[in-house]
Amino acid sequence: MTPLYFQLLLLLSSALTSSATIAYPSIPGTESTIDCGLSGGDENPIPIRREVYGNGRIFDISHRYTSDMPSWESNDGIGQFLWLPKSMKNGSLANNSEMKLPTHTGTHLDAPGHVIDRYFDAGFDVDTLDLEVLNGPALLVDVPRDKNITDEVMESLKIPKGVRRVLFRTLNTDRQLMFKKEFDTSYVGFMKDGAEWLVKNTDIKLIGIDYLSVAAFDDLIPSHLVFLEGREIILVEGLKLDDIQPGIYSVHCLPLRLLGAEGSPTRCILIK
Repeated sequence: MTPLYFQLLLLLSSALTSSATIAYPSIPGTESTIDCGLSGGDENPIPIRREVYGNGRIFDISHRYTSDMPSWESNDGIGQFLWLPKSMKNGSLANNSEMKLPTHTGTHLDAPGHVIDRYFDAGFDVDTLDLEVLNGPALLVDVPRDKNITDEVMESLKIPKGVRRVLFRTLNTDRQLMFKKEFDTSYVGFMKDGAEWLVKNTDIKLIGIDYLSVAAFDDLIPSHLVFLEGREIILVEGLKLDDIQPGIYSVHCLPLRLLGAEGSPTRCILIK
């Protein structure tokens, strides 16, 4: 074995070990020495679930899918959405789950075909959305807590021209609505005049909000139409914006490539 080949093997081994540790990070300050970052010892490993990564630099702003998370106009949550038809305990070679849930569940986004049928028929689905819009610098703002997002509220936020991605944190976050299985029609969202003000007076192309709809329940379709008619704005709904300081971040949202679907579950993160 040549010295160069040996060195390459060492580098590859180091990279693989490092990747395993990074893929399953341990909680800072714990004494666990298990390479995969699991706590509880080799015999009974305990997976660690977290919301913040990279020493406080990366925030997961997607909601974890559970049977009790809210579903549109339902009092019972989404219910069972995951099955295990092939199980190693029942003799299968591997565990293989199956999933079934509405595309507008949890943290998700809307394509133009969601509320405009001619766009649905023409194929403006989630696979046609611009990933450049879904990834880049973003502003997280706090909305006044006593009202829906009207033209007056939008003007008061004084969002500078040139800002293309804005995440709106509202009373929905304070009320923890995304953690309650009963759908709540009193959530905060955009009224039609607020949507019109945004389209006419800002450069915003990505709108994020902290409940299942960016539009207030009383202006549900009119606000959606204002946003989606021009096929330039992408709506990201059901964001988890707890315990994050307002300000500028890098946002990254990636929907599934579902051909023909007008919505998709989406994993979103913020990076300082």
